[in-house]
Amino acid sequence: MDLLRPIIKPYAWGSRHALARLQGREEPSAGPEAELWMGAHPAGPAGLTRDGLTTTLERVVADAPERELGAACAGRFGGRLPFLLKVLAAEQPLSIQVHPDREQARAGFGARRSGGADQGPYADDWPKPELLYALTSFEVLAGFRSRDEAVAVLEGLGLARLRRVTHILRDDDGGGSGSGSDGAGAAALGDALRTVLEWPRDDRAALVHAVVEASRRQAALPGPHTAAYDAVARMAVHHPGDLGPVASLLLRHRVLEPGTALFVPAGGLHSYIRGVGVELMAASDNVLRAGLTTKEVDIPELLRITDPAVPVPVVRPDPVPGSERTRVYRCPVEEFALYRVRLGERPEPVTARGPRIALCAEGTALLRGPGGQEVPLGPGGSCFLPDSDRDVTAEGEGTLFVAATGLSPGHR
Repeated sequence: MDLLRPIIKPYAWGSRHALARLQGREEPSAGPEAELWMGAHPAGPAGLTRDGLTTTLERVVADAPERELGAACAGRFGGRLPFLLKVLAAEQPLSIQVHPDREQARAGFGARRSGGADQGPYADDWPKPELLYALTSFEVLAGFRSRDEAVAVLEGLGLARLRRVTHILRDDDGGGSGSGSDGAGAAALGDALRTVLEWPRDDRAALVHAVVEASRRQAALPGPHTAAYDAVARMAVHHPGDLGPVASLLLRHRVLEPGTALFVPAGGLHSYIRGVGVELMAASDNVLRAGLTTKEVDIPELLRITDPAVPVPVVRPDPVPGSERTRVYRCPVEEFALYRVRLGERPEPVTARGPRIALCAEGTALLRGPGGQEVPLGPGGSCFLPDSDRDVTAEGEGTLFVAATGLSPGHR
């Protein structure tokens, strides 16, 4: 077991309090701190000390992938740690974004490399499904509304300019209603999104101004969509003139209560607005953005890979056989699964196998290996458990998260 030195990403939308408070550092921090990375991704590999030498988890895995990951994991994922664990602290809205599946990532990254481009939306050749576990109340936009609900939200603003969009939603398949999960509903929602994001340049400022002002008015009134209108008004403060707040009206607005987990698959359009959470994803940094950002925006590619029919579901935890206080959040992907352990005085087995990263999200934890090795973790502390470290137990007071692969037991 190796104590990790996570990497802090100082993105502008981050908090000056949340990560500092989690790690017991002085707050406010000198600048915004958005993400705490615990993994082996080359864009931010966690540090560690092995045999007295300072190194990174990326190098440790690359030097001996079968020892660190296990033969099955190393073979399945090409010798790479397949997941990346983060703590995300959003003080301001993140970009409206979507992530590719494996085929799209390989094609996009391959095209970038063959074209000799140093930059582009594809940073690697991996997919990027992700799971968000809310540590605090977490406001999100995730997945598309039903077609009927999108019409109701847009018409609730009473703006003639938006009739072009509502007409598409009503008549894209010749009439009738539909949800984002059926073919006609998905096509209509996709066409509506395209219409907003490709709005004529000479009318964009007027559209955004009208939608934001109308949203402010409606947010002050009781109604079923008050929270969504209020989110539009707040997003516009941070990104004036951006089409993102207009596009957000097509997406489902939710507030995740602490302890709720959300799975965002490839093709699922989303934005994290405000909150603190544990985020577990495939080890990729591929992001296609539509707005609410100063980073690169690629509307044509985002529209191409966005799938309005993709559900973005809440994930219910499953009990773990042989463990009283452990629950697992499984997703339909091989790259990751998230275990949550409620610690107590009695040792609790860390049941996950293969490579793992443990994070103490609150309280204190003591991890013990069968050879007598002990690794204490304070709040915000993390460690790497290679495949060779079996029969590890955890005890203490608080909550421990363990990131592992999503491979079936026969493949670990």
